[in-house]
Amino acid sequence: MLSFVTIRIAMSALAKNKMRAGLTVLGVVIGIAAVTTMVSVGMSASQLVQGEFENLGTNVIIVIPGNKESRGGVRRQVQSLTAQDAAAIATECESVVAATPIVFASAAAVFGNSNWTARETLGVDENFPTVRNWQLRLGEFFTERDVAGASKVCVIGHTVVKNLFQTSNPIGQVIRVGNIPFEVIGVLETKGANMVGDDQDDVLFMPYTTVRKRLQGSNFNTVNIIMASARSATLMKAAELEMDSLLLDRHKIALGQPADFEVANTTEIANVFGIITGTLTMMLAAIAGISLVVGGVGIMNIMLVSVTERTREIGIRMAVGATSKDILVQFLVESVVLSIVGGVIGIALGVSASVGLTTLINAVSTGRPWPIVVSIPAALIALGFSALVGIAFGYYPAWRASRLDPIEALRYE
Repeated sequence: MLSFVTIRIAMSALAKNKMRAGLTVLGVVIGIAAVTTMVSVGMSASQLVQGEFENLGTNVIIVIPGNKESRGGVRRQVQSLTAQDAAAIATECESVVAATPIVFASAAAVFGNSNWTARETLGVDENFPTVRNWQLRLGEFFTERDVAGASKVCVIGHTVVKNLFQTSNPIGQVIRVGNIPFEVIGVLETKGANMVGDDQDDVLFMPYTTVRKRLQGSNFNTVNIIMASARSATLMKAAELEMDSLLLDRHKIALGQPADFEVANTTEIANVFGIITGTLTMMLAAIAGISLVVGGVGIMNIMLVSVTERTREIGIRMAVGATSKDILVQFLVESVVLSIVGGVIGIALGVSASVGLTTLINAVSTGRPWPIVVSIPAALIALGFSALVGIAFGYYPAWRASRLDPIEALRYE
């Protein structure tokens, strides 16, 4: 156990050279601050990416048409998916809770003297809110009966409300989309911008049958994509396999033949992004950690100089009864104290820097705000590592001091 006298002597020696002690811990401060900042910002980016995929919907799986090579080597998308495929997925795949067909459209919406073209104008069915986990702020979503009858009804996002109706209540109002009147029956809850700055509330949804028959004048039952929701995150893979098997059977695709569709699991995509951001975070932390090693070398150099300068003091201490172990412990304590003090200051600077950097990113970014994340585990690990740096790089100078011959040390000038 360390004696109080040994600790007091070590602290007194550091206090006599405040400037040198301050410069010694600077490398550790920079290293700890850099590690804490990089890990915290990296975790913030990872949470942002994960949040974006969660915002897409609940356990979402997307089916898109496949590509087919045409003459000249040009690949084009094949319109192979139908609304019946979406219905079959919802009823025959046990791991799927709901599915909706989606048809893309583009048309300006007009109300009175105002007109607005939504960023997304989509034809969907009554299951869309369940799949996307999107609640309504006002009114209601259209029903299965509306879809079957190709009713001229629509549900809009907050941005469309703001640009067409300003402060008036949109429920029950009639807007014209592509010169066709649609009654507004619902307003969605706000979602804000995504991480690339796209406004997720700039949307207009109608029954997909209405889009096909009235806006596009088409009697085809094909859809652009199908979006489904698994019953739970653990059933995502099972749902994906069930959907793949069902569609292969429905499209009469023989075993070994290329499918005319692709199934994309958004959870797997999110996990890939998580691995990428995690790897980048670790790389940045490792690069920042190099400065900790540099700080440790600085501690060793200063402690070696200190041993040389205090040779006579060491001789006096050993002459009055101090053992080699006492000398070793004294210099180790000095080294560890320097490292820990540098670590504490570095954590404080790192936390401040991570909060400041995230705030700056949010100030200049038009996308979804980055969450402010302070990695306490990273800070504690960095603090523990700084103590290890002090022991590792301080041991040799301490050992060298403990091995001095008392007689020779007393003669040292």
